[in-house]
Amino acid sequence: MIALPRYNLEPYVEFAKKAFAREATYRMEVFTEVGSLVLRIYLLRAVWTALYAQNAAPMNLPLHSMITYATIALLMSLILEVDGTRLIRERLRDGSIATDLMKPISVPFYFFSDGFGNTALHAALVIPSLLFALLLVHIDVPSPATLAVFFLSFAIGYFVNFLVNFTMNAVAFWTLETFALQIIVRWISDLLSGQIIPLVFVPGNIGRIVLALPFAAIYSTPLLIYVGVIPPGGWLAALGFQVLWLVVFAAAAAAIWRAASRHIVIQGG
Repeated sequence: MIALPRYNLEPYVEFAKKAFAREATYRMEVFTEVGSLVLRIYLLRAVWTALYAQNAAPMNLPLHSMITYATIALLMSLILEVDGTRLIRERLRDGSIATDLMKPISVPFYFFSDGFGNTALHAALVIPSLLFALLLVHIDVPSPATLAVFFLSFAIGYFVNFLVNFTMNAVAFWTLETFALQIIVRWISDLLSGQIIPLVFVPGNIGRIVLALPFAAIYSTPLLIYVGVIPPGGWLAALGFQVLWLVVFAAAAAAIWRAASRHIVIQGG
């Protein structure tokens, strides 16, 4: 596993605060992101309404649930599409990663704190985005118990997503650049995570394979819990599936980080 910090959390809180302030500097980008999301919600509502008008509604996912699914997925994307580990590439490019490794901190946790600060600003955008979205669409609100499990599932998905990004960016210790790799993985994730199209639409064995992939743990599982496709009786299995992938990617991230740290030491003599 990635070593947790042995020191107090105060430095990491400061790292997160600085990242939040740095991200908030670009106010125009923040405003355009909210506007873009609201526009996408309007377009998706029109697309799904037209599609449902021409086809029979899938079992357990009527039109109002589909619009809710698409809207919540877009709100989730405000947080999940932030690459919270891009600082790894930046520190490698300017060589400051060597200095970071000599500091009395857990460097992976430092990267997590910086990414969390970046993400926190985008998480704050969920509220105004939701308020604007309510002017365009009706969003179903599940029971308090379902909401609680949804947020737990979303939190697990966030950590899975972070570890996937961490693993990809750590490859830059050898390649120095991972942009092309990230574009490929992002495209695959968008397609197979259930962010754009619910994975329950994928038929037969292919659907079962897609639902078993780690990408489903990021978007599909919390979304299907929210709209009720995964009933209370299936919550434990769904969360267990997410935790399984969380453990797998935590182990992979720890292994690649240990190898990367040794690589830096070898290159530095």
